[in-house]
Amino acid sequence: MSKKIGDVILDVKNISLRFGGVKALTDISFNVKEHEVRAIIGPNGAGKSSMLNCINGVYAPQEGSITFRGETFGHMDSHQVATMGIARTFQNLALFKGMSVIDNIMTGRNLRIKSNLFMQALRIGPAQREEEAHREKVEHIIDFLEIQAHRKTPVGQLPYGLQKRVDLGRALAMEPQVLLLDEPMAGMNVEEKQDMCRFILDVNEEFGTTIVLIEHDMGVVMDISDRVVVLDYGKKIGDGAPDEVRNNEEVISAYLGTSH
Repeated sequence: MSKKIGDVILDVKNISLRFGGVKALTDISFNVKEHEVRAIIGPNGAGKSSMLNCINGVYAPQEGSITFRGETFGHMDSHQVATMGIARTFQNLALFKGMSVIDNIMTGRNLRIKSNLFMQALRIGPAQREEEAHREKVEHIIDFLEIQAHRKTPVGQLPYGLQKRVDLGRALAMEPQVLLLDEPMAGMNVEEKQDMCRFILDVNEEFGTTIVLIEHDMGVVMDISDRVVVLDYGKKIGDGAPDEVRNNEEVISAYLGTSH
């Protein structure tokens, strides 16, 4: 059964980003449709992470706009982005190494906690019921990511591949509509990559989450993406289905440094 890809949920229009005299992105436009896996690829220094940083409000582009669910922004701030339902994982893990797996994933529920700090500290009435409900959601994510055996383990003691899984779990705890993944498989061995691919596809299919990912492994990108946008030196040089992109002369040239 093929999944149903919906209408455009995220529309990036004419984004340009400069740092002083350095152009990181020049007039980039592409869109993301609901329920798809949308990959952003390109050689090192192409501007991929900068693009994600514009989408989730870390950078403010000098030109262009981003439309999310029909609302258009010149610049979004990170808190607003998270509240609207866009979550992000980072290339360099930003986990709390001394905290357990379950507590790390619980931090992803912060935006959804309604009771005040005083009630949370005393764990009384509604605050306790609310925490139990949040913990139930987190336990479901832990089961889903198959890390039950490590629930109470401090994250810093886990192998790298499992830490990446916890990072994904924390983003999922926000219940995002769109999940931005910045090189989710960087530094992984073949087996870890296969596991992560499976989890990404399961998140997309079972939770219905729209996924935008940056990934260097072209085999992975071609296997799991519905559409691919290609950046090179901050400019868009390709956009389409994996097969279209794979056979695009400009893309081949950018990756191989030759023209075929």
